Amino acid sequence: MADILEALCNAGFSAYLCGFSAIDSWLGREKQIGTQVLTNADVSDLARLFFYFFYPGIDLADAALDEKNRTWYFRCMDSVRDNHPSFRLLEFYQDYKSRVFYDPRGIYPMLAGIRRNVHVTRKAKVIDTVIETDPLEIFREGINRDCEHCRILMDAALILAKYFPPDTGTQRQIKEITDFFSNIERCSIERCSIDKCNIKEGGSQKNNLLDGAAPSQEEQRILLSSLLVSPNPGLGLELLKVSGFIKKFWPELAILDEADHSKEFHPEGNAWKHTMETFRYRKGVSDLRLSLGLLLHDSGKPIAVSANSRRFDGHAELGEVQAHRFLGRLGFGASLINDVCFLVRNHMLPAALPRLPFSRTAWIMASPLFPTLMELYRCDESSSFKGLDGYYESSAVYQSYLRNCRNPYRSADGKKLNRKQISGSVKF
Repeated sequence: MADILEALCNAGFSAYLCGFSAIDSWLGREKQIGTQVLTNADVSDLARLFFYFFYPGIDLADAALDEKNRTWYFRCMDSVRDNHPSFRLLEFYQDYKSRVFYDPRGIYPMLAGIRRNVHVTRKAKVIDTVIETDPLEIFREGINRDCEHCRILMDAALILAKYFPPDTGTQRQIKEITDFFSNIERCSIERCSIDKCNIKEGGSQKNNLLDGAAPSQEEQRILLSSLLVSPNPGLGLELLKVSGFIKKFWPELAILDEADHSKEFHPEGNAWKHTMETFRYRKGVSDLRLSLGLLLHDSGKPIAVSANSRRFDGHAELGEVQAHRFLGRLGFGASLINDVCFLVRNHMLPAALPRLPFSRTAWIMASPLFPTLMELYRCDESSSFKGLDGYYESSAVYQSYLRNCRNPYRSADGKKLNRKQISGSVKF
């Protein structure tokens, strides 16, 4: 971060983290898919300072730059007061030079509702955030009605996923929030409330959320990525599903709602509900590759057919095709797509690891992606009634494989090596 923002400041320009980036900085969250920067430099100034700029579309940013596994999105404005994001909650800034936070619209009372719970594990300091305010109160506090409705909906989904606990996502609450946004054209934003809009659960209201231009490929990719590395992606995804966004723009995900599961092993419900449940069990929420694998691991089920006792025959292979098509359409990189397709195609294999001969499993245990595949398997099993016995058995097989690989006197499958084999395996 220092190189990019230091260059701006050293050239005499302002550099503010804004919106989600400023809030996440205040919360101590450093891992972000994209960093939002507001500066008084114009596009030509940025072009003189940096190479390899691209222009993602005015709805997203004036200019963008890929640097050190992060994308920087620049808004060129004379002052922070010229910035009018979708929600007043996002009118929050941090001056990079002074490290001071600015709150020109007085949103700190809302931010003060975010509780920072810090606990230290053996590996890292973990910061959990829970916003204690009703999300409708935050959304009612200020909506920029000049914003595209789709942008308002997308930002609302991110606010839910990033800052609210999982139990916020009851169907009633999501319905109320969706209905609220559906009526922003008909109501005066300053006076709008659930009562004044006469919104009733189950009522039929015209949905204007998806009016206007479709979000660009870049916007959709950033939205999905940001949701998936948030603490509670299921909340944001549920809002996008109920509002019709997913059906319109991400149909490969929408059809998950049509694949019913056996209640015996999947009490959480159909493939959509099962997928949302898997996110609750992630250990590394910042691992986009794992989260994309979880999102798409059952994407082949809605298009699979029954064969003998197999309800969703070949769904892993079908899911790989779905995942490749979906991620390619959103413009994800080829390397990431290949990794996610590997996870989707092989997500059933860890369950069979204890029963398969070593000759059929050695290649996959040797893959650098296998630990991620095992984590996907753990999340998948945790969200069902199966329990984790199978996961622990497979983990034992993998641990044995790793020990044997480190042992110079045994082969990878645990067999003792003779003297010739041992001498031949010694590396100088």
